[in-house]
Amino acid sequence: MTAKIYIEGGGEGEFLDTLFRQAWTRFFNEAGLSGRMPRVVRGQGRNNTFDAFRLAVANPKKDELPLLLVDSEDAVATGHSVWTHLKVRDGWDRPLPASDDQAFLMVQVMETWFLADRDAVVRFFGPKFIGRHIHSWPNLEAVPKKTILGALELATAGCTKPYDTNNKGRVSFELLRKLDPSKVEASCPSARALLDRLRSL
Repeated sequence: MTAKIYIEGGGEGEFLDTLFRQAWTRFFNEAGLSGRMPRVVRGQGRNNTFDAFRLAVANPKKDELPLLLVDSEDAVATGHSVWTHLKVRDGWDRPLPASDDQAFLMVQVMETWFLADRDAVVRFFGPKFIGRHIHSWPNLEAVPKKTILGALELATAGCTKPYDTNNKGRVSFELLRKLDPSKVEASCPSARALLDRLRSL
């Protein structure tokens, strides 16, 4: 069984498509999935990503498992499953016959995973990175999206490649390539859930 994972990721064009796939492929490879690599599909917008996943579920292919990976955008309420969260927040119903373990979240946003590997972030942005803006939050997934993005913008404002949350595609994919997945899954249970699922295939 091979996973085909539909991942939220903005921007348009073949160049960003290539960067996106390369970055996620490296991330999964570094996470120990080289023998069972998922096929990565960039869904671009959030709704487009869900629609592509839903279509794949409705038209199953032999030995291929569609998975969904999107930002949670908000905190996941205690006791809520991924699908419950997506129903409450986005109005998305779990497409049948998809199971509970076919949808995963980046909580609360992809950049949360970046901050799980602070060393990689510092190396990537260079000497003008202002580290005091990135706090040592004990529970990264509890930090609101707005706080995470604001901290990155402030910390990188004077860098050669500042993190512009309104136009972050290329920089975000380049940074993703630099992450240590072991640090990400150690700090982010949502990342660990995804990687454990992929390792189980």
